[in-house]
Amino acid sequence: MKYIIFILFTVMTNAAAQLMLKQGMMSIGPISFEGANPLVKLLQIVFSPWVFLGLCTFVISMASHLYVLSKVELSFAYPFLSLAYVAVAIFAYFVFREDLNGWRIAGIACICVGTILIAQSGHEDQTASIAPDRTQASEIVR
Repeated sequence: MKYIIFILFTVMTNAAAQLMLKQGMMSIGPISFEGANPLVKLLQIVFSPWVFLGLCTFVISMASHLYVLSKVELSFAYPFLSLAYVAVAIFAYFVFREDLNGWRIAGIACICVGTILIAQSGHEDQTASIAPDRTQASEIVR
């Protein structure tokens, strides 16, 4: 559980990136490629301030996730990313006034329960479990 802070950082930066991308696309408006060079249009989208900031935040989130994956089992870390759905739904309700109806709340509850169950399963520090195998392998080669 000592890597939970990094896992939650990954989740929150992932959710923040989604919110920034949404803000960016709202400021751009509906996308149309009619009469426009698709590459130029794509570059305009990517380099609009909110979209660019969202993409940069995704890079930070991915770097954090890679660090986590180097420390814990994938089957433990990856399900926590579903909490980004929870954070996005809640923040979108407050920031963008998006609908948060009973079905979405029920889905959020299921995600939370599932994540709690996975967290209770524990995990193994991969670096500790890999080291003995490397030692044995190097001794066999000698």
